[in-house]
Amino acid sequence: MKLSHTDNTGKAKMVDVSNKSYTERSAKAYCKVYLNREAFLSILDNTIEKGDVLSVAKIGAIQAAKKTSELIPLCHNIFISFIDVVFNLIEKENAIEITSLAKTNAGTGIEMEAITAVSIAGVIIYDMCKSIDKGIRISDIHLVSKTGGKSGDYNV
Repeated sequence: MKLSHTDNTGKAKMVDVSNKSYTERSAKAYCKVYLNREAFLSILDNTIEKGDVLSVAKIGAIQAAKKTSELIPLCHNIFISFIDVVFNLIEKENAIEITSLAKTNAGTGIEMEAITAVSIAGVIIYDMCKSIDKGIRISDIHLVSKTGGKSGDYNV
């Protein structure tokens, strides 16, 4: 089996997507952050000393998605036509579900941008709440679905 990101000698290389058709593509990603009760309630009440955790996490996640190709060595720099990040607070679990939706019209997919967005949102929540809870867990980061491209649609 030939690997797409290696040359004939087995060295890493970027895939050439210059001949691929530009198509509408989208990707959804998911992450869950578990906190202790105090940190969770402080987010819910917006009383974290560093400020509005969810607003900062959302803006930071969007910024991170736009920088994905700078973080992942063989990832293509693509135009992001849309990205959103949504938080679902689950009080009985002291947890926050994070979902992202990213869209593009490009010759390669936008999965990495969606996954980067939820990952960084989780890291920002950790950073802003670590003074209250050092045991925050960022969990279950994964691609939920993708549309478009040669490989077609994918859904968990």
